[in-house]
Amino acid sequence: MSSPANCRFSETHEWFRQESDGAVTMGITQHAADALTDITFVEMKPVGTALKAGGTVGEVESVKTSSEIYVPCAGKVVAVNDAAHADPSLLNSDPFGKGWLVRIEGCDLATVEGLMDSTTYDSKNGH
Repeated sequence: MSSPANCRFSETHEWFRQESDGAVTMGITQHAADALTDITFVEMKPVGTALKAGGTVGEVESVKTSSEIYVPCAGKVVAVNDAAHADPSLLNSDPFGKGWLVRIEGCDLATVEGLMDSTTYDSKNGH
């Protein structure tokens, strides 16, 4: 399965999509979900939290391990996906859709160095 072309990707396997209103929706990639196996717990920072570039926005746990979720730029959490918190398996079954994690305001993906397009990300991760 190839990654969506309308997203940018980090080395730490998060995806980021700039929305029409300027906010950024983010989550973990299918590659990350597959590596984690069965995701059992999702905990994101609450709405209103100020984020630092390169900082964390939360944590995802699976039967194998836990993984912090990183943001590429500073901003503020404006929405948290309560459905993913209630049903962490959404990250395994639909990581680019119903399994999104947070929306961030004030993060301009065009200014973030090092994010990959889908072709580059997929080729680095064997897809």
